[in-house]
Amino acid sequence: MSGDLALVDALAEAAREAGEAILEIVRRGFDVEAKGDSSPVTEADRAAELVILAALARAAPGVPVIAEEEVAAGRIPAHDDTYFLVDPLDGTKEFIRGGDDYTVNIGLIQHGTPALGVVFAPATGRLHGGCVGIGAWLDEGHGRAPIHTRERGDALTAVASKSHFSQPTADYLEAVGARDYVSVGSSLKFCIVAEGRADIYPRLGPTSEWDTAAGHAVLLAAGGIVDGTDGSPLAYGKKAFLNRAFVATSGFKAPALEPFLSPFSGGGDLPQGV
Repeated sequence: MSGDLALVDALAEAAREAGEAILEIVRRGFDVEAKGDSSPVTEADRAAELVILAALARAAPGVPVIAEEEVAAGRIPAHDDTYFLVDPLDGTKEFIRGGDDYTVNIGLIQHGTPALGVVFAPATGRLHGGCVGIGAWLDEGHGRAPIHTRERGDALTAVASKSHFSQPTADYLEAVGARDYVSVGSSLKFCIVAEGRADIYPRLGPTSEWDTAAGHAVLLAAGGIVDGTDGSPLAYGKKAFLNRAFVATSGFKAPALEPFLSPFSGGGDLPQGV
């Protein structure tokens, strides 16, 4: 347990360092490029990832790191069932637009499930962390305060993607009885459910595992769950690190996603973040 907490502390420091690298680039300005899948990337993505890779090499030597920009460059380390998943700048579209709901995500996967993770929002300084089996917390600059999901009420509040809201998502929210939803970018959606400010977050489109691992860990540690399309817990280590769809809740089993999903080939749809 103490080792897990020490590692969470190291991840938190790495995320803060990466966040400062991002803010430094914001202050001086940056250009936007397009990756091979047409998704945007900036100097900030790469700078933050380099900071994190160096920090993880110090904190957990020998543990493989699967990071978004490294994968894009074709560098995928050999790994078994324990490895880090890193998204150095999640919510790049919001970042480019000048929004503040982008994050640095670092998660540790063990035996196909998130074990611990941190989600840092550089623009606001809010840092979420969680260690499954120990608990989750939020640090807004005044020390860590425990967070926990809330009990399900009669009326559900949902949180949904700012950049990827779709008609199937709207149909699913209507089917589950969500009366309102909050639109937020990046993995902060997991954190809003973890804080008890919303009940459900469905994503009815593909994402990469590094998009979800850290927020997934925080939500699990706070008492929530994340299920895949078949209603079983969302697992990691899938082909191409690809999630088809998922639904995150404050702890209750949500209706199945499958009836609301379009056909999926496993490779034709490209993930576009959370």
